[in-house]
Amino acid sequence: MATTQKCVHQGCGKNFTDATEKCEYHPGPPIFHEGWKCCKTRVLTFDEFMSIPPCTTGTHSTTDIPPPVEEKPKEDEASLARKIDVLTTPTPSRLPIQPPQSVPTPPPPAPETDDDDPSLEIPDGSTCRRRTCGKRYKRGSSREGETCVHHPGVPIFHEGSKGYSCCKRRVLEFDQFMKIEGCKTKDRHLFIGSGKRDKDHGRDKADPTGEEVLSTVRHDFYQTATCVIAAFFLKKIKKENAKVQFQEKQLALELMTSDSPPKRYTADVPLYGPIDTSKSSFKILGTKLEVTLVKADGSSWPVLRGDEALTGEIYQVGRAGMAQ
Repeated sequence: MATTQKCVHQGCGKNFTDATEKCEYHPGPPIFHEGWKCCKTRVLTFDEFMSIPPCTTGTHSTTDIPPPVEEKPKEDEASLARKIDVLTTPTPSRLPIQPPQSVPTPPPPAPETDDDDPSLEIPDGSTCRRRTCGKRYKRGSSREGETCVHHPGVPIFHEGSKGYSCCKRRVLEFDQFMKIEGCKTKDRHLFIGSGKRDKDHGRDKADPTGEEVLSTVRHDFYQTATCVIAAFFLKKIKKENAKVQFQEKQLALELMTSDSPPKRYTADVPLYGPIDTSKSSFKILGTKLEVTLVKADGSSWPVLRGDEALTGEIYQVGRAGMAQ
C-alpha cells in the first residue's frame, strides 16, 4: 500500500500517494504583504495574498524546501526622520504637506453562513473557506467524520509580531505564521456556504447582466493645505467607461473593470468638506482611481467621507500602514 506524504510546495500542501500527480505551487518566496516573487500578481490585503492562484505546475515533493520569505528592508529611525523632515519642510515651489491620513480598513466579515447548503452541489476540488484549514473536497467522498481545524479570527500584524485575533499565539517570522495551527474545531468543512458570493471586500452577488456589483472598495487619502488626494482601490478600471462627477460636497463614481466577468462599482461619496469642482481632477492608474479634490475653504479634513466617524487616527509618512 502506497504511503501518504504531504507536499511541501508553497500553495499546494496536499497529501499525496502518487509521486507523478500534478502539483500547482509557487516556486518563489512570498514578498511580505505584496505577493509572490515568482509571479506578477500584487495585492493589498492578506486575504487577497492567500487567494493568489499557483503560477507553476510540476509534481509533488517532500524535499523541495520553500525559499525564505522576502521582506522589504526596514529603514532606521534616522532615515525615517530625514524623510519626514523633507516632506514637511516648506519650499518656495511647494506647499507644506500634512501627514497622510487614512481610515483603517475594517476586518472582513464572517461567512454569511456556517454550513454548506445541502441542496447545492459542491464543485470537485473546492477548498474549505475557513482560514488555515485548506481541506479540498473530493467528489463522491463521504463527509462523515470531517474535522475542520481553523482560525475564526483575522490575521494581526503588529510591530513585527504576527498571529490571529482569535488566539494568543504570536510569532515573528512569516513562515512561522503560515504554520500556526487553527485554534477552533468544527465537525464539518465549509466549502460553498449558501452558494452566494463572498461579501468580503464589498463583493456582492452578480446582477442579471453577469457583472459583479461592488458595494464598496478600499480607500485612503492624504492632503496638502489646498488639496485632498484620495485613492479608490480597484484594479483594471476601463478608462473609456469611467464616470467621475465632482459636486460641491459629493463625488459621484461609476467604474467598470475589464475583468471577466467585469466588476462594477457605483457610489455617491459624501465628502467631509466643500470642493472647487472646476479645479478638481482625476486619473486612472493600474490599481486605483486617484482624485485630486481642491478645497473650497482651505480647512483640514480629518476624514475623507462626510459620513465617517472622526477616529483621530493618523498614519505618519514612512510608518506602518503606508507604502514606502
